[in-house]
Amino acid sequence: MKKMKRWLIALLLTWTITGSSAEQGPDGVYLAQVDQPLAVVYDRVYKSLEDARFYVVFEPNIGANLAGFAEKWGDDYNRNKLSAIRSMVFCNGWYANKVSNLDPNMLGFCPLHITLIERDGKTTVLFNASV
Repeated sequence: MKKMKRWLIALLLTWTITGSSAEQGPDGVYLAQVDQPLAVVYDRVYKSLEDARFYVVFEPNIGANLAGFAEKWGDDYNRNKLSAIRSMVFCNGWYANKVSNLDPNMLGFCPLHITLIERDGKTTVLFNASV
């Protein structure tokens, strides 16, 4: 599992070459900031994952879901003014099989997920790197 996470972090670090910044915060969340809209970054991440045989199995549009509560939540809705929140849930069957053979309890980390947020036309990719 650590190899998978290291590979994913290495994939995201490639953005540093294109002028983005990447870091692991004190809370264990790895983040990469890209000066591009979420739609562009999302497609790049999706393609990179699939090219590396990490298949996206679920794509929740969290921002659209939360928007349905805007009226109910009033002033408490979207106080950080995020223009989009999307996630990708992904897995590699080969890795999942290896993990299940080594320690079935570790399947709690499979599948993996990434969340992308957009504010002011810039995207931040968030990944739980604490494990």
